[in-house]
Amino acid sequence: MASPPNPFSLRLASSLRSRLDAHARRRRESSSHLAAELIDEGLRMREHPGIVFRGGPAGRRAALAAGPDVWELVETIRGTGRRGEAAIAATAKWGGLSAAAVRVAVGYYAEHREEVESWIAENRAEARAAREAWERAQEALA
Repeated sequence: MASPPNPFSLRLASSLRSRLDAHARRRRESSSHLAAELIDEGLRMREHPGIVFRGGPAGRRAALAAGPDVWELVETIRGTGRRGEAAIAATAKWGGLSAAAVRVAVGYYAEHREEVESWIAENRAEARAAREAWERAQEALA
């Protein structure tokens, strides 16, 4: 659970503040919320070089800079049926990635397990709902 917000004063160049405000308006959120998100993501990217954040309809998620989302790699590692370096090697081969890149994703997962597990759970729920809708459509055609 996130801790409650703590007031923090920050001086920004007027051009940077204008850009922040414009982005916040487009996203229909407060400048404070957007600034906090950007700071959090920036710190995470510094702590885990090779990780970036991508936006999408379901929200922002951690991904390899030149590869898939972290949650996808964690699911792939689990799907290999292997453990340790063998799982990393199999995942790297599957994704056309280096083992080092897969280790970056694993390192991020180790630090932010709850976040990544949430993405995995959401993806599974979406896949289940899509499969059930397809099955209903197939029954309707029978």
